[in-house]
Amino acid sequence: MPHAPQFPEPADPHDAAGAEGSAAELAERTAQSLRHLAGGPLSRLPQLLEAMVAIGSDLDVHRVLHRIAETAASLTGARYAAVEVLDEDGDGLRDLITHGSPPEGRPAAPFALRVPIKVRGELFGSVFLAGKRDGAVVDPTAGSGVESEAGSVAASGAGSGRFGEVDLQLVRVLATEAGIAMGNARMHAAARQRRRWIDGAASVTTALLAGPETGSTKEHALTVVAEKGRELAEAATGAVLLPQSNGAMEVVAISTVLSEAVRTETYGGTIPAASPVLHQIHAGLAVFSDDFAGDPRSISPLSRHYGPTMLLPLRSGGRVLGALALCRASGGPRFTHLERTLGTQFASQAALALVLADRHRDRERLAVYEDRDRIARDLHDLVIQRLFATGMLLESAQRTAVLPEVKEGVGHAVDELDATIQEIRTAIIALQQGPPEAPAGPRTRILREAGAATAALGHRPSVQFVGPVDARVGAECARALVAAVGRALTEMARAAAAVRVVVDATVTLGDGRAGVRLTVTGEGADGDPIAPVVWEQALQP
Repeated sequence: MPHAPQFPEPADPHDAAGAEGSAAELAERTAQSLRHLAGGPLSRLPQLLEAMVAIGSDLDVHRVLHRIAETAASLTGARYAAVEVLDEDGDGLRDLITHGSPPEGRPAAPFALRVPIKVRGELFGSVFLAGKRDGAVVDPTAGSGVESEAGSVAASGAGSGRFGEVDLQLVRVLATEAGIAMGNARMHAAARQRRRWIDGAASVTTALLAGPETGSTKEHALTVVAEKGRELAEAATGAVLLPQSNGAMEVVAISTVLSEAVRTETYGGTIPAASPVLHQIHAGLAVFSDDFAGDPRSISPLSRHYGPTMLLPLRSGGRVLGALALCRASGGPRFTHLERTLGTQFASQAALALVLADRHRDRERLAVYEDRDRIARDLHDLVIQRLFATGMLLESAQRTAVLPEVKEGVGHAVDELDATIQEIRTAIIALQQGPPEAPAGPRTRILREAGAATAALGHRPSVQFVGPVDARVGAECARALVAAVGRALTEMARAAAAVRVVVDATVTLGDGRAGVRLTVTGEGADGDPIAPVVWEQALQP
């Protein structure tokens, strides 16, 4: 089924005088045509007037165009009628609505009739008729080869069933009414389209600011923008690109109806920094292409799957955050001027929503960190100090104890308190970790490894740090240390019921160099110790 035709942009609403003049001219031309028809056969006037009323009261574009074709054929007795709709540039057909059987070859005999349809003075298309039936009503002027500014009757041979002046005037009135109806339908369609885009932009803002349940990550927010933009633009693919350190832009979120292979190829792809397309995007200018695959401005392999494309800057506060690409498949309909305008506005609103969502997440994250800092301070100031004081009292009691059994028992209690204090300090460090995307030190990364192993072990392993691990362990050594922790915890998960991890950055290796030592110990389900895993490496001076 042919797609619904698109229309030229509505005229400037401030040009009221021009609109009134245009309407007056249409009314005058229609009156003249009807006066002319009054001198010819009148049997077709009721049908014409009925069609005019029906066409003028219908806002469904395709139904109106089909009715025009059917009515034109019925009024003139034409075997074939077509309504040709031009594209926005006027250099090709946007749509073709036909009625009846098309003639063989170019319709040239006995007669052909073509009348233009204009909307607010702009050429919208034309009504074309060919092959008048024998026995149809014959106009008194038939065979005269009439031509006029509003249409033409062309003769190329003798024969019966010729279009005449009355046929021309009938179709001319019909075309005038069609122009008025198309103008109304155009404004109605444009209003509906604007409403869709406005509602879509509002839904994106609502989704991004809805809270942690639906919009907690930046990746989710970008995917929402890509998906909603694709739906509104009726595109095959919507993608969000963000700038990289080398000046290129990378696809970091995508929504597509194309194959999984195209999705995989597009996601993570880049537009190189040297592309002329990016120069425009960085300047805050939208890029439009009717054939992205063949556009010389695009030097990216991403373009080879796509035809009409809008590459829209995500701009907020004078800063370009990235770009929104809305791409139709090769051979798809071009984006209209209205779609380009609405798409650009949507991208600006989406960029603002992304900025607001980032700030919203930052505020939530800050509130969590403030709460963690408070808990950490309470643990340190209250719990650890009390445990430390209790440990000192026990040590004093141990020194005054007489019985060896009592001394041994108190000493064991003191050791347990020391271990508990160390574990609480580890918990405090975990509470004070930065966000997952922030650069993490060795302590944080080791704690993450321990947390990741919780499911396999059935419990969270105890982790203890000795010495300034973050300060003394360099980047290369830290990578090796974290990898060793992961391997050791994987081995322990097979047999250990309790696991303890100790990272000591104050040891001296056998060759006298300063080093870091990892010791992972565990106990089996029966309480028997498992052979410990020991890893050590020299520290860089």
